[in-house]
Amino acid sequence: MPINEKLNDRVREALAELPHVEEKYMFGGVCYMVNDKMCVGVVGDQLMCRVGEENLEAVQERPGCEQMQMNGRPMKAYVLVSEQGMLTNSDFHFWIDTCLAFNPHAKAAAKRKAK
Repeated sequence: MPINEKLNDRVREALAELPHVEEKYMFGGVCYMVNDKMCVGVVGDQLMCRVGEENLEAVQERPGCEQMQMNGRPMKAYVLVSEQGMLTNSDFHFWIDTCLAFNPHAKAAAKRKAK
């Protein structure tokens, strides 16, 4: 499924002033790595947010938010946010700010050794 380019542009713009941001294609979408840790991304028409397991219950109460599933299994620290959850600029920036606030506490994926 192609990604929503308009949403991706909004994410890219929101992160543009930050140091150590890398855009990567994965999960059939685009992920933004902040300080070498997955932070936020776009999958189809949804915003993928790494919010942390401890914040999951609170953010799931917001409109348009659901826990992310990978191969039928829930991902403990991630949610997907539909357009309904980003109707206003304030809503959109809530998600970006939540992801950025969790990022310093997130664990980076182990570096893979070159073969």
